[in-house]
Amino acid sequence: MTMTERTAEPAEKDTADCLRQNDHGSQAGGHDGADVRSAEGAEEPESARERANRRWHEILQETRVAQTGVQILFGFLLSVAFTPLFRDLGTFDRTVYVITVVLGAAATGSLIAPVSLHRFLSGQRMKEEVVETAGRLMMCGMVLLALTIGCTLLLILRIVIPGPLAEALAGGVMLWFAICWYALPLHLRRRSQGARKGA
Repeated sequence: MTMTERTAEPAEKDTADCLRQNDHGSQAGGHDGADVRSAEGAEEPESARERANRRWHEILQETRVAQTGVQILFGFLLSVAFTPLFRDLGTFDRTVYVITVVLGAAATGSLIAPVSLHRFLSGQRMKEEVVETAGRLMMCGMVLLALTIGCTLLLILRIVIPGPLAEALAGGVMLWFAICWYALPLHLRRRSQGARKGA
C-alpha cells in the first residue's frame, strides 16, 4: 500500500462519518421542526415585557414606511415655492399651499417623534408608556399625512383642471383614504371583537 492510499483512507472514513452525522442531524432536525411547528400551533401567552417589545418593533416598522412618504412629500412641497409657476398662483391657491406645508411639517414632526421619545426615555423602564405614546403620535401623524396628501392633490389639480372637478377629485381621494386607513381597520376590529364575544 502506498503512502497516498494510506492517507486517503482516513479522509474517506472522516467523510463517511460526517455524512452519517448529517443524516442523523437532518432526521433530528425534521423531528425538531415538527416539534417547533406543533409548539407554534398553540400560541404561548406573552409577558408584559415581551408584548411591549413586540409592539415597539411593530411601531418602528410602521414609522419607517410613513416617514419615507412624508419626507418625500414635504421635500416636494418646499421646492414648489421656488418654481416660476408659484408666482402666478392666486390668493386661494397660495392659502392652500401654506396650509399644506404646515400640515406636512406637523405630520413630519408627529411621525419622527417616536424616535426622539425613545431616545430620551431609553433605559428609564418606561417601555409601556413609550409604546402607548408612540402609537398615539403615529395615529396623529397618519391623519396629518392624509390631510397633507389631500391638500397637495387639490393644489395640483386646481392648476391642471381648474373648476369644481378638482375639488371633487381631491374629495374623492380623501374619502378613499378615510375608508382604507380608518373605516376598514375599525370595521375589522369590531368584527373580531364580536367574534370573540360570540365564542
